[in-house]
Amino acid sequence: MTFWRSTLLLLLLPAAVALADAPPPPGPMTIPRTSAPIVLDGDLSDTAWQQAAVIDKFYETSPGDNIPAKVRTVAYVTYDNKYFYIGVRCDDPDPKKIRAPFVDRDAVIGTDDNIAVFLDTRNDKRSAMELRVNPRGIQGDGIFNDANQSEDFSPDFFYDTAARIDDKGWSAEFRIPFSSLRYDRGDPQTWNILVWRNYPRDFRYAFHSAPLPRNSNCLVCNTHPITGLTGLPSAGHLVAAPYVTAENVATPNGAPGSGLSSGDTDGDAGLDVKWNPSANNAVDLTINPDFSQIEADVPQITTNRRFAVFFPEKRPFFLEGFDFFDTPLNVAYTRTITSPRAGARITGKSGPIGYTVLVTEDRGGGLTIIPGALGSGFAPQDFKSYATIGRMRRDFGSSFVGAVITDREISGGGHNRVLGPDFNWRPDQSNSVTAQLLYSDTKNPDRPDLSPVWNGESLTSHAFTASWGHLNATHDWFFNFRDIGDAFRADLGFIPQVGYREGYGEFGKRYFPEKGKIRFLRPFVTADLQTNRDGDTIFQQASVGVNGFGAKNLQFFLSLYPGERIRVGDELLQQTYFTWLVQYDPSRRLPRVSLQGRTGQSIDFSSGTVGNGTSLTATATVRPMDRIDLQLNASREWLDADAGRVFTETIERLRAQYSFSAKSLLRVIAQYDNIEFGDGGAHAGNFLGSVLYSYKLNWQTVLFLGYGDDRVILPNNDLAKTGRSLFFKVSYAYQR
Repeated sequence: MTFWRSTLLLLLLPAAVALADAPPPPGPMTIPRTSAPIVLDGDLSDTAWQQAAVIDKFYETSPGDNIPAKVRTVAYVTYDNKYFYIGVRCDDPDPKKIRAPFVDRDAVIGTDDNIAVFLDTRNDKRSAMELRVNPRGIQGDGIFNDANQSEDFSPDFFYDTAARIDDKGWSAEFRIPFSSLRYDRGDPQTWNILVWRNYPRDFRYAFHSAPLPRNSNCLVCNTHPITGLTGLPSAGHLVAAPYVTAENVATPNGAPGSGLSSGDTDGDAGLDVKWNPSANNAVDLTINPDFSQIEADVPQITTNRRFAVFFPEKRPFFLEGFDFFDTPLNVAYTRTITSPRAGARITGKSGPIGYTVLVTEDRGGGLTIIPGALGSGFAPQDFKSYATIGRMRRDFGSSFVGAVITDREISGGGHNRVLGPDFNWRPDQSNSVTAQLLYSDTKNPDRPDLSPVWNGESLTSHAFTASWGHLNATHDWFFNFRDIGDAFRADLGFIPQVGYREGYGEFGKRYFPEKGKIRFLRPFVTADLQTNRDGDTIFQQASVGVNGFGAKNLQFFLSLYPGERIRVGDELLQQTYFTWLVQYDPSRRLPRVSLQGRTGQSIDFSSGTVGNGTSLTATATVRPMDRIDLQLNASREWLDADAGRVFTETIERLRAQYSFSAKSLLRVIAQYDNIEFGDGGAHAGNFLGSVLYSYKLNWQTVLFLGYGDDRVILPNNDLAKTGRSLFFKVSYAYQR
C-alpha cells in the first residue's frame, strides 16, 4: 500500500507544492457569448477571440510556490448556441525545445508540452472533466475526482481541438459541444474552470490559472468560477454509433507446432446509442456491443502472487459517469461483465442528487474471483447472468453521502447481491474522512461440473472501511481501518481478499527546498496489521522510507520493510526487503525512463519457505523523431531458496508506433513472457505479436485493420504457432 500510495502522491504533487500562504483565488469571471464564427485551426486571430473573457494570470505551482509563471500563458473563453470555446496562447522563449510528439489519443502526458482544462460544469468543486491538448492538436481526456485524488483517462468525450506551433510558441483551441457536458438546470449557469500548462524543461513546470494552496489535499476544489452562461441547450442530443467487424482466426491442427488451419471469416455488427433527454441526464443503450480490445493489456508478473491482479476498464459503454462508482471498496469492476448481449444505462443529476444505473445481460465466460483471507482463487463463469449496478450520491457542499447496489442474477439459479451506504466528509481543504458499509448476499450456482466452488451454498456477510487523510504545510497522515467478513463476496467488483480486519497508518514530513536539484522531500513511516476473524495475525508490516521529486521531473521512492510477517498455512513467515522507484524525463528524444523494483528476502508461497528474490521493471520511451514513438518495457523476477532457483519470470514488450497524422497511425507490438522453474528446468511461455492500422476521426468514428500472431514456447525453446488472426472494424458516430 505504501509504495503505490507514495507513488500517487508524486504524480499529484503539482496540486500540493505551493506556499502555505497562497495568493487569494481569482474571483468570478463573466463569459461573453459570441456571434462571430471561430475557425478551428489553432490560430487565435478570429474576431471572437478578441471579444472573449481573458485569463492572463498564471501561477507556477511546481516546483515554485505560487510565484509568477516563468513564461506567458493566456487563455480565452467564450461560447455560442452550440459550443463552449477555450483558446490558449503559450509563449515560449525557445520554440525548438517544445516537446510536441505525434501520439495516440489519451497519450498526452507530462513528458510533453500540453494544456489541460479542468471543467466543473456541475458547480460542486468535487470532480471535473479533464480535457487535454498537445501542440499537435492531439487530445487526452478523463475525469479528475477529488474524493480519492484519482485521474481516470478511461472516459472519452466528443470535443474538437486544433493547435499550431510558430516562431514564438504555440496556440491551441478547444471546441466543446454542450451535448458533451453535464450541467444542472438553471439560467444563468455558474461553472468552475482551471487551466494547467505543462512545461517540461530543466524542471517539469506546472502553471495554473489559480493558486494551489500547499495545505490543500484536493485539486478541483481550487477551480475558479465562471458566470454569465445563459440560454444553454437543455435536451435533444442523440449519438448513434453502429459498428461492423470481421475476423478470420487460424487455429492449430493438433498439438502446438503442427500447423494452422484458417476457419471461416466471422462477421458481426452492433449499435451503441447515447441520448441526452436533458443537459444533466444521459441514456446509453447497446446492442451486441463490440468489447474487443485493439491493444492487449500490458502484461504483469503473476508467478508467486497470492491475490488476483487488477486490469483497468477500457470499454466505452461502461465509462459514462464512471466516477460515481469510485467508492472506497471496489464493488463495481465492470471487467467482470465479460460478454454482454445488450445493455442499458441511465446517468444523471437532479439538484444535489446524482445517480447512475447500469443493466446488462452477460452471456458468460471468463472467471469469477473467489476471495479468501490468505489468497484468492478463480471459478469459471460459464453461465448466462443478468448484471445490475446502481449508485446514488447526495452532495452537501464539498461533502456527500451515497449508496451503491450491485446484483448478478445467474440463469439457472444463484446470485450475488451487494448493498450499502458510504460518505465523504471534508470539513476543510486539509482533511477528508471517508467510510463505507456493505452487506452481501450470495447463493452459489449449483454447477459442480464447472467448479467445486459452485456448490449451491448460500452466504451472507459484511464489509466496512473508514479512513482519515490529512495534509498541511509541514506534514501529512493517513489512517484506514477495514473489517471484511469471511463470506463477503462482490462478484461484480474487485475485492480479492476477505475474512480479515486491518489497521493501516502512514505519517510523512514535507520539505520544499527552494534551490538545487531536489525540490520536494518526504520521509515517511507506515504501520499495517491484518488479523483474521479469530484475531490471529495474518499480515504485519512496518516501513520507513522517503519519496520526492526534482529536476527533469525526477521522481524517486525508497522504502525499507524490516521483518514483515505473512501467514502461510499455519506459520507466520518473516521477510525483510527494499522497494524503490526512480523515474526521469531526460529530453525530447528520450522523454522518459524509469526503474522500479524490490530486493531482499522473499516468501515462496508454494512451498511455505523464505528465500531471497529480486524483481525489476524498466521502461523507456524513445522518440527518434516526432512521428515515431517507441515504448519499451522489461520485467524480470526471480526467487532463490535453499535448494536453488525456484523460478525466473521474464516479460519483454516493444510497442512501436508511426503516426501519419494526428488521426492516423500504424502500431506494432511484440510481447514475450517466459517462466523457468528451477535451474534450467521446466519452462513455459508465449509470444504475442500484432500490427494495427488505426484511423480515428473521433473516439467512436474509427477504422481498424489488424493482424495478430500468437505462439507458445515448446520444451526445445522453439516458438510454435497457436493462433493467427486478421481483424477489421469500422464504426461511425451519427450525431443529431
